[in-house]
Amino acid sequence: MSEKARDLKFAVVGAGFWSRFQLAAWKELEGVECVALYNRTLAKAEALGREFGVGAAYDDIDQLLDEHDLDFADIITDVDTHAHFSLKCAERGIPAICQKPMAPDLETARKMAGAFEEKGLPFYVHENWRWQRPIRVLKEKLDAGTIGRPWRARIQYCNSFPVFDNQPFLKELEQFILTDIGTHILDTARLLFGEAKALYCRVHRVNPDIKGEDAATVTMDMESGLCLNVEMSYASKLENESFPQTYVEVEGERGSLQLCKDYWVKETNKDGTSGDRYAPRSYPWADPAYDLIHSSIVDCNRNLLAGLMGAGEVETTAADNLKSLQLVFDSYRSAANGEIIRYSL
Repeated sequence: MSEKARDLKFAVVGAGFWSRFQLAAWKELEGVECVALYNRTLAKAEALGREFGVGAAYDDIDQLLDEHDLDFADIITDVDTHAHFSLKCAERGIPAICQKPMAPDLETARKMAGAFEEKGLPFYVHENWRWQRPIRVLKEKLDAGTIGRPWRARIQYCNSFPVFDNQPFLKELEQFILTDIGTHILDTARLLFGEAKALYCRVHRVNPDIKGEDAATVTMDMESGLCLNVEMSYASKLENESFPQTYVEVEGERGSLQLCKDYWVKETNKDGTSGDRYAPRSYPWADPAYDLIHSSIVDCNRNLLAGLMGAGEVETTAADNLKSLQLVFDSYRSAANGEIIRYSL
């Protein structure tokens, strides 16, 4: 009988709001153990460690990385610090996972990805949105081809959730919804429909008390020939809005698919409409209002862990996520200059 493989040991860098859910999600998986926590405020790292049974807490990242033999680090800090912590891991030969967006600009993201690539190290992005159960079901149905070749689609994430009440610092961002939500939604667009050959974007600042944009519309011509409209907003007041759900409509040659409110996936063809509800799994540690998101963290982590163990391919490598970030920053360029961005095939 072969020996059980040892658990991969990792450190969490950052002890803010999302770290708690990230740690809880890791605990749902076998074969992995958090052995150390870092936060610039030591007391926060110590408190999180007590909550999750992690005995080592640091406010010095170099000391943590030097004192522990890590299999990877999970970086859950503000976007402006992602490069700092990621590059420290790369210098020491430690694989890393980074929260989205990978970096505040494309040049920095490429530098980060390149540092790991040069050393042959895994570098992944924790892009969990695409791992939501109803989105995965929709992807399976698209791949099955029952509606024929898709020719038009719409992705909508529009609601009036008071995001600035919970996170007032977002009011000060010069770039808001495309970096905050667009990183998720445009990555999901690539998952479902492939790569773009042209892009055009319009942005709006509806809330007068913020600096950045709180609504954006991105129209893309996809390499497949499909026309895709992506809408995102925290300034919408709609009858069927339901934070934090994403709605999708796809028209094909033989029918259509819809991801609707309350996790319904429906197919319409010449025989009528049928569908089922694909609710996310609920975990006891999750915020009920965020079940959809928190459940997807577990599935995303499972895919990342398989890659770190050499047991499967990771979907959201840094190299792949650069393509999603390209769409985000090209959307800003398109909106600023009123231009259509074209990609060479």
